[in-house]
Parts: sequence; C-alpha cells; structure tokens
Amino acid sequence: MAMKLHLTVAILLLCVLTEVPLQKTVVVEADLVVPRDPNNKPVPILDCAGLCAGRCSQHSRPNLCARACGTCCSRCKCVPPGTSGNREMCGTCYTNMTTHGNRTKCP
Repeated sequence: MAMKLHLTVAILLLCVLTEVPLQKTVVVEADLVVPRDPNNKPVPILDCAGLCAGRCSQHSRPNLCARACGTCCSRCKCVPPGTSGNREMCGTCYTNMTTHGNRTKCP
C-alpha cells in the first residue's frame, strides 16, 4: 500500500514539474557584441564560404582552393573578385600569406 502511494506521489510530482513553463530568453539588440576594428568601426561579417565558392568555381581542384580561400578569408577578411587574379585588392595580408613550402597560399 505504501509503495502505491509513493508511486502515485512520484507520478504527480513528475507531471507538475513537466508543466512548469520554461523561461524564454529575450536577446536585446544592445546586448549583441559587434566586432570592431582598431578605429572602432564595425567590421563587416563576410560569407567566406559563399565568396570562396565563387572564387574557386573554375579551379582545377575546387575543394583544395575553397579550403585555402576560406583560411585566407577568415584571416584577412577579404576575398578578391573574380575567379583568379586581383589578389592585390585584398592587400598584403592576402598576397604575402605562404604555405610551409613557401608558395602563395591564397588563390
């Protein structure tokens, strides 16, 4: 008899606890942290995957190109326009990055 009572109380307690509404978290726009450059200007967020897909679309090894391009994009915050060339438009960060074999890294 006592076992049935404990089981009934446990089931009722479980039902009550599952009915408690969870608090919703409200994100206020002022709470968002915006990355900024040294001049306190907001840094634009780039879609590196999308930009690199376009950059590497005609490459002979598109997966390798996309991986290298993604690394360069995340470090330099830039992907040159077009499918090849124009590397100078992203500055020295993009043009001077090399592999361990001292070859240019960024496509």
